[in-house]
Amino acid sequence: MSNETEKIIIVEGLSDKKNVLPIINEPVQIVCTNGTISHEKLDEWSETFFDLDLYILVDEDRSGIQLRKQLIREFPFATNIHISRDYKEVACAPKKHLAQILAQANIDVFPEYLSGV
Repeated sequence: MSNETEKIIIVEGLSDKKNVLPIINEPVQIVCTNGTISHEKLDEWSETFFDLDLYILVDEDRSGIQLRKQLIREFPFATNIHISRDYKEVACAPKKHLAQILAQANIDVFPEYLSGV
């Protein structure tokens, strides 16, 4: 992890990461759970993410909601970012929508995504 990265976004999968990453205009690390997460990985993340700004951005479907609950139990200090239920999946959400919700969470995004490009 880069020393300049102080923000971590947890997403479910690589397709979520690929949809979110080009929108962000600051050093942010995006980590994938690949749908599930082991207790060992949670313990490792607890040590690594201590003192960092942590964000949870998962799908608004049954498995995503279940994962969010697990992550909130482990990281109660994390900021939850919710996509509209109209899109259900982070990977399918339009970049404009993602830019809006990321900006609301104080993550710097490229302005062209906010203007509807």
